[in-house]
Amino acid sequence: MRIDDDRLSGSSGPGAARGATGRNLRIAPTSKDVARVAGVSQSTVSYVMSGKRPISERTRRLVLDAIEELTYEPHAGARALAGRRTNVIGLMVPFHTADAASGLMAFAEEIAVVARAHDRDVLMLTAAEGPSGLARVERRAMCDAVIAMEIATEDPRAELARELTMPVILIGVPARHEGLHCVDFDFESAAQLLVDELADAGCREVAVLGWAQERAALGINYIPRFRERAAARAAERGVRLRWVSTSHDRAGVETYLDAVLGAGEPPGLLALHSPHDLGAALQQRGLVPGRDLDLVSLCTDDDAEVQPVPPTAVSPQPRDVSRLAMTWLLELLDNGNDTPAELRLVEARLTRRGSVRRPG
Repeated sequence: MRIDDDRLSGSSGPGAARGATGRNLRIAPTSKDVARVAGVSQSTVSYVMSGKRPISERTRRLVLDAIEELTYEPHAGARALAGRRTNVIGLMVPFHTADAASGLMAFAEEIAVVARAHDRDVLMLTAAEGPSGLARVERRAMCDAVIAMEIATEDPRAELARELTMPVILIGVPARHEGLHCVDFDFESAAQLLVDELADAGCREVAVLGWAQERAALGINYIPRFRERAAARAAERGVRLRWVSTSHDRAGVETYLDAVLGAGEPPGLLALHSPHDLGAALQQRGLVPGRDLDLVSLCTDDDAEVQPVPPTAVSPQPRDVSRLAMTWLLELLDNGNDTPAELRLVEARLTRRGSVRRPG
């Protein structure tokens, strides 16, 4: 099969020709140009595009790199052949920090498990490429669909997702989510449950061990969602909410405790990241949650259960969120990408474990 596309574009550059108006018109790159840059035959380019013959991964990569370098766009028939199912799901999960990477692995693991159960593989895209990464995987036909994580309130990937032909699921909620397929945990309800638990215990002040400043600076969408609902609920319940942002290590936890614990009745404590260091620091100070103070946490059940005193907590349920995203993505692949876009949330549930004193 021969694939040629000799369309003209209005930009100048190498290979430009004079148009009727005297302006330089650049001849759009053809498969012959791709073959020249890749150092292969034109028929090899055709086979890479059509998938009709097995091609070594090294040769395939040379051709794909040449296509990207030249911004070559095959005609519709070639795109249809190249767009055959790969049985690969792309997972866009930028690892901004080591702490973030650790917290995101439960999501990635569950996505891989569900994909494997449906005879699909997962391609992880861990660089913080933004929209260019999404455009690249569709242009190269590297996967059939993409799940994008770590969604910011203002996320350029969300805008591009509206334009792509392949299905895209966002785990997160950008500010403008209309027309997008979004899945997330219900952080707003989680905030209300945790504030209510401490308010019901009689706490008039709650000191929040918040997310680290560098994480909040990334603009990740669930942070302001949680904060706004927590602040609103605290105001409704007559509770003073005090936010303390520190590093996610033992030194940061000690700074937090030094800032909020003093003479008199301690405030209720609300931890918004892994409580490992907090539990150990309280134990070292001789303080027992549920006896000397009240503690709740937003953490997974696994993290809660290994603490000296397992805290009453709401789990963000990373595996449930991942399963919901994968189930929806598979529906989009099976039924077409025209399923109505919407926001689907995993319900928040509070699990009591005895770290909060009950009145009376």
